Amino acid sequence: MALSFVPLPTSPRPIISIGAGGIVRDAHLPAYKLAGFPVAGLFDPDGAKAAKLAADFGVPRVFSSLAEAVAQAPAHAVFDVAVPASALPEVLPALPDGAPVLIQKPFGDNLAAARQLLALCERRRLLAAVNFQLRTAPGVAEARRLIAAGVIGELHDLEVRVTVYTPWQLWTFLEGIPRVEILYHSIHYVDLVRSFLGEPTGVHAKTTCHPLAPKLAATRTTMALDYGDALRATITTNHGHHFGGAHQESYVKWEGTRGALKLRLGLLLDYPRGEPDALALCAPGADGRPGDWQPVPLAGNWFPHAFIGPMAALMRFANGETADLPTRVADACRTMAVVEAAYESSARGATPIPA
Repeated sequence: MALSFVPLPTSPRPIISIGAGGIVRDAHLPAYKLAGFPVAGLFDPDGAKAAKLAADFGVPRVFSSLAEAVAQAPAHAVFDVAVPASALPEVLPALPDGAPVLIQKPFGDNLAAARQLLALCERRRLLAAVNFQLRTAPGVAEARRLIAAGVIGELHDLEVRVTVYTPWQLWTFLEGIPRVEILYHSIHYVDLVRSFLGEPTGVHAKTTCHPLAPKLAATRTTMALDYGDALRATITTNHGHHFGGAHQESYVKWEGTRGALKLRLGLLLDYPRGEPDALALCAPGADGRPGDWQPVPLAGNWFPHAFIGPMAALMRFANGETADLPTRVADACRTMAVVEAAYESSARGATPIPA
């Protein structure tokens, strides 16, 4: 069986969900239901929250502890770990040696933590990947297909722009930690850029706080990834635009030598309800001049459909159906390295203007 934007495993494995937070409710479990992936049980330190989530989605088992979840997991289970980055050093060592594990981003609080987690995964032989699901959003998958087919010519510009109001109060664990926006949000876009353009040679970045969000570290970012003099990649985010929807923006835009693609990420325009994603194509007409923008049909949205992709890839890899695991933890460390460089760039400050 396959959805139009992602191949599915021929034999889906049972899933044990570690964590019962908002992302599991809004994206993980709805995606697995769409794909027909069986969720065998879940655990969260908040037992009442776990019980409510299980009842709402028909999950047959709620475990009283992480140890119980591991001990009573079905054979060949996949562990879906959706906890804050600070909890990963406690959760991952408790999982069985050699188990397939999908880890919610970010892969640690910083690059040093990511390297330690990578060593742990290798030592325990975990078949581990990180849930960088934006790569497999239906709109991104369709854009990737069109670019590979040469529809817009040679890709030379990739831009991500987000100007929205994000209700950060939904994630209280972010309050008081030193890194917020890049580590927990723009990391998606960094990973997306890498998936299209490969490794940048460097990054220029500035990330800033918002005066109306005093409990949070920086929530606004401007970033340019260095791919030389002919290829531009930029990420600009402002999560404090609390002035209605008229001028909110949330998009990824790819420009090539013959055309362009623009994907509206509707989720962020009214999070968590969101609006539909929308992809548009501007391709040359018969005379070679740019034509009108035309809509491109999509098979779903970033939430929840993209969350099918990383889990499907991990199951197929664990089953031996593919040798490719795109968001494996080693690759996730490269995304974390770019994130680290962005924070270092922001801390160093701008080049002084000559007198």
